[in-house]
Amino acid sequence: MSTVGPQGRGWGRGMRIFLAVDALLVLSLLVLIGVWVAGSGGGAAGGPDDAAATGASTAHPAPGPSGSAAGTAPVSFRMPSGNIACTLSVDGVTCTIASIRFEPPVVAGCTGQTGHVFVLNADGVTVPCVDGAAPSVADETVTTLEYGSSAAVGDYTCTSATDGVSCTGADGTGFRLASGSWSPLP
Repeated sequence: MSTVGPQGRGWGRGMRIFLAVDALLVLSLLVLIGVWVAGSGGGAAGGPDDAAATGASTAHPAPGPSGSAAGTAPVSFRMPSGNIACTLSVDGVTCTIASIRFEPPVVAGCTGQTGHVFVLNADGVTVPCVDGAAPSVADETVTTLEYGSSAAVGDYTCTSATDGVSCTGADGTGFRLASGSWSPLP
């Protein structure tokens, strides 16, 4: 029987996941800022006001009607409250939640926090162990996914509702996340 110290596999994997989530969120924010700056010419079809009318995210406008097909560029959004923020890519979905009112899931060997980051990818749903402070509320520079709207990238879709966000893959596997609870789907 071998033991794993702080530099071992268990700790390193959690830190790598945390750093990957952070890097993906920062990259997505930069992409959103670039899209916002490029699209701030005003009044053109496909602008931010079209998201509520079509139910599609406008984080990366594509040729043709908004929401006509799932794109491949990463998309980041926040729920209207800002408490939950998610990033979708062709590799999966990562959602962070700043304030939780549920008992966080137990992750064996975790000495950090759980329950503030949820990941959906080809391996299913995971709740990584994260060292450091809980994420903060997403600021208003992140695109808001209005209630009743969906965002999709590749095989992954997230739908915003007044009772939280639901994110699923093509096979229906995923999670529902709200400040008061989380649950695996289906």
